Amino acid sequence: MKTTSYFVRSVRVRRSYLKDEWIEYVLKNPVRTETQPNGRIRRWALIAEVNKYLRVVTEPDGETVHNAFLDRRFKP
Repeated sequence: MKTTSYFVRSVRVRRSYLKDEWIEYVLKNPVRTETQPNGRIRRWALIAEVNKYLRVVTEPDGETVHNAFLDRRFKP
């Protein structure tokens, strides 16, 4: 899995509970996908293990993970 330096230095440190399997699942099985004005791509999927939606934000290439977090406000 490709990641930005921000993801490694900041997101991983603050959200150590995130599992690579969850992120990869969201990338392959999103229930919704949106493109931000800056070109980054948001994807959401339900993580059954925690019964919450995980948002994964990638760079415009669609592969490089920039951010990921459990999105409490997401409505499918």
